Amino acid sequence: MLTYEQARQKVIEQLAEKKGPRATEEVRVGDALGFVLAQEVKTDREYPPFNRATRDGYAVFAADAKAGAALKCTGEIKAGDRVTKELWAETCVQIMTGAAVPSGADAVVMIEHTKRDGDEVRFERDAVTGQNFVPRGSEARAGQTLLTAGMRLGYAELGLAAQVGAAELKCASKPRVAILSTGDEIVPVDSIPGQFQIRNSNSVSLAAQVRLAGGMPVLLGNAMDREDDLSSKIRRGLQEDLLVLSGGVSMGKYDLVEKVLREMETEFYFDAVAIRPGKPAVFGKCGEKFVFGLPGNPVSTMVTFELFVAPAVDLLSGAEARTLPMVEARLGEALKEKPGVTHFLPARMEGQGAEREVKVLKWQGSGDVSALARANCFVVVPIEREQIEAGERLEVMVRRDLL
Repeated sequence: MLTYEQARQKVIEQLAEKKGPRATEEVRVGDALGFVLAQEVKTDREYPPFNRATRDGYAVFAADAKAGAALKCTGEIKAGDRVTKELWAETCVQIMTGAAVPSGADAVVMIEHTKRDGDEVRFERDAVTGQNFVPRGSEARAGQTLLTAGMRLGYAELGLAAQVGAAELKCASKPRVAILSTGDEIVPVDSIPGQFQIRNSNSVSLAAQVRLAGGMPVLLGNAMDREDDLSSKIRRGLQEDLLVLSGGVSMGKYDLVEKVLREMETEFYFDAVAIRPGKPAVFGKCGEKFVFGLPGNPVSTMVTFELFVAPAVDLLSGAEARTLPMVEARLGEALKEKPGVTHFLPARMEGQGAEREVKVLKWQGSGDVSALARANCFVVVPIEREQIEAGERLEVMVRRDLL
């Protein structure tokens, strides 16, 4: 049985060949959050396009603005002003953050380090050449490539694209991820379930995880525990870029997902992983499409999606697979878990840096989604560990939606 690291690497290896160019679409820069860029974005001019002040203060010749010196202020420059006059020797000009430094000035002295009386400005410390302004072209040259194809667009990347005038961006179309739940006990979320039925919450949480991963969810509803119904809906799901099923992958009489997939000549890369929750997770390829079968209990579904499906969505988007959102934290209370599997335990982490502390929440197993709603992370108990004392440092997988 594979460890979760081996299973995750297997997914990445298999999907890597599918990472190649995707269909593209033009997206307004303000709407492109989470898309993967399919073009280069270059500067349209130098940045900054002028010597830009980074503090409110006075533009000076540094040699003139020594501690105790008094200079005449000959004007004011605010951000956006057109600056054409040179600075004269033994004078200064008041300047605002973001404004263009006048020609000749080689320093900006912060207003906090001066005293003004009318037009006279007295300096309380020596000015230093180059202080408090950004030279023209020091951030980027004209025509310089700033963003490249394959980059996922976050708020900084979008701000940069907007700054250089890239109002429309060619982006890889988001992969369409079919989501199919299984089980006779499942009813739609807007239904009133019978005593022994449950609402289809997995489709909702999986759709949210698909969006977070950069994909487009395609909800196929639920398949009954019948081979004909399951087969028909799997075939529909295989029309999309990726198919994710929840439920029906354990060893029970009516767990039919693997059976149906085998009859459809699916090649399986794994059908169990040494983790808890989520051990029965399945990954294979049916025809030209990849398929994941995730356990049906909600916590299992959410954990296995993060571990295995998220990197597949990354690669199908045309990007590299992102690393797991792992940090280290000090364990607040001792743990004892069965070795032989890696445990992902819903937990609550508080604090920052070296002071981070994490405590496992009380929960009733992989069906207890209410516990996960109180958690902001999972404590990762290594496969070989059984007893872990309070104060030990462990890896913690942060919930991606709460980062």
